[in-house]
Amino acid sequence: QELNSTVNNKSNGPLGLGDPDDRTLRRVEIDVMIPKKMREKARKEKCSSEVEDFNKCCLANGVKMVYKCRKENEQMQSCLVKWYHDEGFKNECRDEYLQERSNYRRTGIGVKQRLKV
Repeated sequence: QELNSTVNNKSNGPLGLGDPDDRTLRRVEIDVMIPKKMREKARKEKCSSEVEDFNKCCLANGVKMVYKCRKENEQMQSCLVKWYHDEGFKNECRDEYLQERSNYRRTGIGVKQRLKV
């Protein structure tokens, strides 16, 4: 009985994709989707110069990058870890994820599809 109510709850919404206004998170969203969003956003927005420096070092040193780019790698990792543990940043990414999920449930158009258009 409880399983059926869970299944029915998940298929609500205008397109049967779930309630767009539901702000509860599943375990996979908490453990996988939001951390993925945090990593991507930190790499692109918060630590872009460190990531770029590390990439340049790797390209310049090829196989030797393992020991030649330690400083750049440590700086990049330090920046990423700092943002990964920042509660404000975590909440910002969670809210963005919930907004994207809500838009998907409302329209049926995912983030990747929306970016292509």
